[in-house]
Amino acid sequence: MTNWSLQDAKNRFSAVVNAALAGEPQRVTRRGEPVVVILSTDEYERMLRLEKANAPTFVELLLQIPQDDGEFERIPVSPRPVDF
Repeated sequence: MTNWSLQDAKNRFSAVVNAALAGEPQRVTRRGEPVVVILSTDEYERMLRLEKANAPTFVELLLQIPQDDGEFERIPVSPRPVDF
C-alpha cells in the first residue's frame, strides 16, 4: 500500500485514483497519521459482500443470549396516580 501525504494526494489526485483502480489501495496521511484509504469501487463492494457474508444471522445472535436463568434485582416501583 502506498502512503501519500494529504498535500501530495491533493496535488497528484489522478495518480492516486489510477493506482487505486489498478488494484492497490492508497493510504493518505495527515500530519503523519493515516486518515483515509482510497480503494476502487470494485474492491470496496467486494469487501462489503465479504463482511455481509460473515455477519451472524439474527437467529445466531439470539442464540448467543445467555440462558442461565439467573436472578436479577427488581427495582421496587409504585403505581402512578390515576386522575379521572
